[in-house]
Amino acid sequence: QVQLAESGGGLVQAGGSLRLSCVASGRSVGSSVVGWFRQAPGKEREFVGAINWSGKITNYRDSVKGRFTISKDNTVNTVYLQMSNLKPDDTAVYYCALDPTFAWTGAAEGRRNYNYWGQGTQVTVSA
Repeated sequence: QVQLAESGGGLVQAGGSLRLSCVASGRSVGSSVVGWFRQAPGKEREFVGAINWSGKITNYRDSVKGRFTISKDNTVNTVYLQMSNLKPDDTAVYYCALDPTFAWTGAAEGRRNYNYWGQGTQVTVSA
């Protein structure tokens, strides 16, 4: 059974940084696509970024490019989302999700690509 556990969220001032972690069990992140999504109150869950199985390909939504970076450590089966220069608009619950294939369908942006989801971690950015 695949399980994902996010951590690292919290309250930060605008311009600050946070690093979120997504620890996977039951499936290696080294043979999966892992994505990050976020959902703000009253809004749809939206794609933030993703990393492919090899770690050599990433994709980000335009609004976070240059500020967010996804990386992974296969030895601890963990994917990270490093967030810098945070803005109040980044406030949301952040979820990691796993696609247990080697595919990179639609640049991994679609929620339907992912079979497994974590419970989420709250990120709040104050002005």
